[in-house]
Amino acid sequence: MAELDPKHGKWCVLPGCRNSDLEVERNRPRKIIHIDMDAFAEQRDDPALRDKPVAVGGSQQRGVVAAARYEARKFGVRSAMPSVTARRKCPNLIFVKPRFDVYKAVSLQVRAILAEYTAMIEPLSLDEAYLDVTENHQGIASATEIAERIRSKILAETQLTASAGVSYNKFLAKLASDHHKPDGLFVITPAMWPTFVETLGT
Repeated sequence: MAELDPKHGKWCVLPGCRNSDLEVERNRPRKIIHIDMDAFAEQRDDPALRDKPVAVGGSQQRGVVAAARYEARKFGVRSAMPSVTARRKCPNLIFVKPRFDVYKAVSLQVRAILAEYTAMIEPLSLDEAYLDVTENHQGIASATEIAERIRSKILAETQLTASAGVSYNKFLAKLASDHHKPDGLFVITPAMWPTFVETLGT
């Protein structure tokens, strides 16, 4: 099981990862993947909640939204939003109590899958992480192929979908994963990034 090893810096997950692995030539394009899980396990574990606006958090007066499913986000419901505001935006919003033990278990499953490809992993939260696959355990030249394999294995092992973004730095990889959500894969190459970033403001 992959576990974060503080001795090797935030990119390193496996004990075999060396700090020298981070010192690749500066002028060499990196191959970065951003993996973002599309949904928490609530709708997977309770079929009655599927395709409905669901939020994890407290429904009380002082509660806040911890996470919101895409059906709820369409109404403007967002994480950290007061529950009363969320309910006002989406009257049919269904609140469920967080199950952190389940989320952590799924996160460990996903982390183990990521570690099959690289030791250079930067977790951002329980449901998203960056991977540097410039040099990877399986010798796969295409970062896009790695991202496709990861998404397929996550679905097979967790019955949950993940979105992936591929680029040559973390900023663009994150933009790419956001671009085709949910259950999407998008690549931003060095040649296309100026035009892509320009379209974000339109």
